Amino acid sequence: MTAEHVDFSGDSVLLHELPLRSALRSPAAPALSLAERQLSYGELAQQIQALAAGLRALGLQRGERVAIYLEKRFETVIASFGAPAAGGVFVPLNPLLKPEQVGFILRDCDVRVLITSPERHALLRETLPDCPGLRHVVLTEAPAAADGAGLPLHRFADLLDAPPQAGHRVIDGDMAAILYTSGSTGRPKGVVLSHRNMVTGAKSVASYLENRPEDSLLAALPLSFDAGFSQLTTAFHVGARVVLLNYLLPRDVLKAMERERITGLTAVPPLYIQLSQLEWPAAIDQRLRYFANTGGRMPRETLQLLRQRVPQAKPFLMYGLTEAFRSTYLPPDQVDLRPDSIGKAIPNAEILVLREDGSECAAEEPGELVHRGPLVGLGYWNDAEKTAERYKPLPVGAGAREAGLQLPEFAVFSGDTVRRDAEGYLYFIGRRDEMMKTSGYRVSPTEVEEVLYATQLVGECVAFGVDHATLGQAIQVIATPPAGSAALDLAALQAECRKRMPAYMVPAGIEAQAGPLPRNPNGKIDRKLLSTAWVEKNL
Repeated sequence: MTAEHVDFSGDSVLLHELPLRSALRSPAAPALSLAERQLSYGELAQQIQALAAGLRALGLQRGERVAIYLEKRFETVIASFGAPAAGGVFVPLNPLLKPEQVGFILRDCDVRVLITSPERHALLRETLPDCPGLRHVVLTEAPAAADGAGLPLHRFADLLDAPPQAGHRVIDGDMAAILYTSGSTGRPKGVVLSHRNMVTGAKSVASYLENRPEDSLLAALPLSFDAGFSQLTTAFHVGARVVLLNYLLPRDVLKAMERERITGLTAVPPLYIQLSQLEWPAAIDQRLRYFANTGGRMPRETLQLLRQRVPQAKPFLMYGLTEAFRSTYLPPDQVDLRPDSIGKAIPNAEILVLREDGSECAAEEPGELVHRGPLVGLGYWNDAEKTAERYKPLPVGAGAREAGLQLPEFAVFSGDTVRRDAEGYLYFIGRRDEMMKTSGYRVSPTEVEEVLYATQLVGECVAFGVDHATLGQAIQVIATPPAGSAALDLAALQAECRKRMPAYMVPAGIEAQAGPLPRNPNGKIDRKLLSTAWVEKNL
């Protein structure tokens, strides 16, 4: 099924059909807003289809990857839906990523086309020659210089003028996107999502948030986040408007909410903590229907402050993981009764709490949260080992899994420990792995450590997360001086971190310690021992 031959008689089954169907229903309705600019659904649909033709004219084949390295802007959205419409797969890159991290992703999933801006392209000049799969670079504006690092350069607008091209057949089980999230090995993992995953997620979330065409949703989160991109899919499913916001300060978010008459806001706890400490314009409460939390537990004090700021808005507390998009939500009428709960399964998903042997836990018994259903992704790109750890066959007797079924059904084993109360509500207990959650981002300790070692300013190092009132967790590092040095140059090390890492990954503190660092029985640096000792000493 191609973008030019969408069957509009039924419901959306492919990702790019979400905005195209809304365009058919209400072509003049606003789809996107950015500052003073606005794009209607009719204009958005036309540009998505035009870009799909342009990408096919570049020779994009079915399933090939198109990376998007941009801040939130119209071209970002058009490309995110235009690539799947062309039969390809879009790979959104967080605009905070540094060139080295961008290069790793481009190589890891063998990106064929990179869509970026001239400014970001200039930053990648030394990186792109090391990406052998890359064939074309598309720039949002004409570059100041013609040097494309040996690659053909194209203007985004020129691709929109390409003649119609014969499309590739696409079904809902095909890949639509690869979203990269930090991996426990120190390298980002590419979570592969199908059209079915993303469309089912849009329909599910829109149903319990009761999204409607009259809504205006604020896209404050990065579109490389599943929860950030969800603002687009849920809105496009119902024909609502999305306001794109690249903000510097939390106050900018409140200004945008007032100016744009926002009816729905989804954010992460660190942002909500900052917003709750500000005075909200009274006009926001007159329009805001709901505010939704994802990416970690919202402190109860923050929730209470937000409800005082916007008493008319309904709070939705949600839990999810990129591997299965969204898993649970707590209905607003349950927030006062059980504010610490992550709720129950979202529509069209089943959440199980399983013991290590695969049997279901009793009420109040801790176990692993396991997600089954059509939101379960297609695994990690090109990583069989990690895929086998997280995506496993559902054991017989779990949920509706009967012994007579011969073909396996894969579920996502989250690695999170939860408990379920007698009424079926779930409560988060903790993570089994060592991932840190800071400013709404999942960060691997070894990812931080690899960068520190690359500076050659440390001998040994260990990174871990500690509880923080506004960040969720702050990244703390213990490091030893490099060989031959008597002391650690903390100022130089922090400067290199700021140069090499996205802001959210820069350690909040680095503590020098004489080496060697303690080891566990496996010979590895004992992160747990060091983090526990640090917390006992400092908190």
